[in-house]
Amino acid sequence: MTTPIEPGRKVVPIRWRDLDGFNHVNNAVYLNYLEEGRDAWLANALGEGITELTEFVVRHVSIDFVSALTQEDGDAIVQVEVESVGGSSITLRETVHASSDNRLCASARGVLVHTNVEHTESKRLPDDLRARLELSIAD
Repeated sequence: MTTPIEPGRKVVPIRWRDLDGFNHVNNAVYLNYLEEGRDAWLANALGEGITELTEFVVRHVSIDFVSALTQEDGDAIVQVEVESVGGSSITLRETVHASSDNRLCASARGVLVHTNVEHTESKRLPDDLRARLELSIAD
């Protein structure tokens, strides 16, 4: 029986170097937070023998900034869910919350593409992984 892939949750410490001149997390740093969350989710999603983490590339990321993160918030909590599954792609819904009060700080959408080892062309998602991803699509 095929089991769905659970949504991912990754806690990322807010580091002093992440801050800009206004003592907010710099907008570019959110990409790093999303990457850490996405990589942790993907490593868990793949399981043994399905494919390699290195066979995925990010093809698109869009971010809506909702509320500023500061170092006083402690950690950024990145959550990752499957939005849709294509022939070789996975579209993810990703959010960043403040650990201090769980407020939404950023909402993102990312597209991962399964590629050949050289990253020169897309490659069909393995059937087992596709089935698990399709069962995991968030409402």
